[in-house]
Amino acid sequence: MIYLDSHSTTPIDPGVFEAMKPYFFERFGNASHGLHRFNWEAQAGVSHAREQIAKALGAHEKEILFTGSATEANHLALLGLESHLKESKRTRILSLPIEHASVLGPLELLSERGFTIEWLAIDRFGRVDLAALESTLGPDVGIVSIALANHEVGTIQDLRAIADRAHARGAFVHTDAVQALGKIPFTADSIGADLITVSAHKIHGPKGAGALFVRRKNPRVPLEPLFLGGGQERGFRPGTPNTPAIAGFGAAVEIARERLSDDAKTVSALRDFLWESLSTEITGLRRNSPLEGVLPNNLNVSIEGIDGAALFGRLRTVAVSNASACLNGTSDHSQVLKALGVPKALARATLRFGLSRFNTRDEIVLAVNEISEVVRELRRMEREFAEQTGT
Repeated sequence: MIYLDSHSTTPIDPGVFEAMKPYFFERFGNASHGLHRFNWEAQAGVSHAREQIAKALGAHEKEILFTGSATEANHLALLGLESHLKESKRTRILSLPIEHASVLGPLELLSERGFTIEWLAIDRFGRVDLAALESTLGPDVGIVSIALANHEVGTIQDLRAIADRAHARGAFVHTDAVQALGKIPFTADSIGADLITVSAHKIHGPKGAGALFVRRKNPRVPLEPLFLGGGQERGFRPGTPNTPAIAGFGAAVEIARERLSDDAKTVSALRDFLWESLSTEITGLRRNSPLEGVLPNNLNVSIEGIDGAALFGRLRTVAVSNASACLNGTSDHSQVLKALGVPKALARATLRFGLSRFNTRDEIVLAVNEISEVVRELRRMEREFAEQTGT
């Protein structure tokens, strides 16, 4: 199998696995209760991971809260401000219809609790119209929540420009940076976000570990916990820390930070080779990802005249998806592509490629060969059916 679905999840880096192993066997103590050496060692592992993630984000260690996933971090970021925003009469929230389901979910809940959710205007690749943002902002806007990089088409937002405009009107800025972490350089200050969601398993770390950056000053974010009953994570996330996963998260961030420049060059070259090869072999190919201002590992394409279910049903050795792994609802096609104006039939016949540093040029060649062969077969079958039926 050739794995090209790294937007969904990634294989763990061997170095990450080695960093995690001691916390399963020798350092298995409870990091939230430091009365003996086993627990102290676990606490030290969590503290070290917090330092690693804070360094990567240009943040203070106290601004990093560990969660069980990026989904939980997104919920904490958005729902944790509910009381403050209601008290300050800032009950309007600006976001995008192409956000991840773990952002759309809490926004829907807030809309049922008296908040107004407004979708900002975007272009065909999902970029925010800054002029429209400027005119939409007002004194009643509490949060602007926009992903730094889209999870399906890979579009990178000018979050600094967005944040400057939002802050000028007193609004907080939250960004889901899950797909951007380890792929493009950024810090909390460089993008101007007050709340940043990140995850381990998108950067060759373990599943079950997320984190939320919460700005301490200029402005201070008055977040409230969603769960009660413990003092872990300064009371924001009660529950025994998943020390092995947190240690792995820290190691994954460290490795990604050190390799970022080289990986970006290597992976973007593979992505360009993939696009050129597919374009040569397959006619009627639509690129949904932008050519510039896009994640180096992303390529999203749709194929005209192909039944999506038949396409995925015939792929045997290529692991690729057509939408987010957390596709909201029961739709069989991407809601992101729908919001970007891609027709349903094309959206269903879409391939979302997520490459990683573990992919090779030989794998790309093999993947293109199989995909193009399946497309030719389906089109031949369609022609034969049309000839037989006279349609």
